[in-house]
Amino acid sequence: MDVTVSPNNPVPLYEQIVEQVRAKILTGELKAGDPLPSIRQLAGQLLASVITTKRAYSELEAEGLIITRTGLGTFVADLGPETIIKLKKEVVMEHLEEGVRVARQLELANEEINCLFRQALDGSDERV
Repeated sequence: MDVTVSPNNPVPLYEQIVEQVRAKILTGELKAGDPLPSIRQLAGQLLASVITTKRAYSELEAEGLIITRTGLGTFVADLGPETIIKLKKEVVMEHLEEGVRVARQLELANEEINCLFRQALDGSDERV
């Protein structure tokens, strides 16, 4: 499993792991039943602490994305297509809500926020 983390990234290491593994599962790169590296293996691969990788796996398990079988290892959970679509929407909504929160802090009007959203959606380089 190809996951990279950066200590220079302001996002905590465990969150970097969670985001990347979640994306791999939701895009189908990792499929139901695929084995994940052990917590120790992943920690060694990323040069991170076991505590960091354990926290990432705990979050992914709490989200229902992975399952751990004692003595067997950790695997991608069997998620139905409806669940995957629902989870994708939830992840995107979290990011959109964060963008709206920042826009409101900067006192942008709804029209300005909508315009920025359309620009982002269109991939436009034109700035307001």
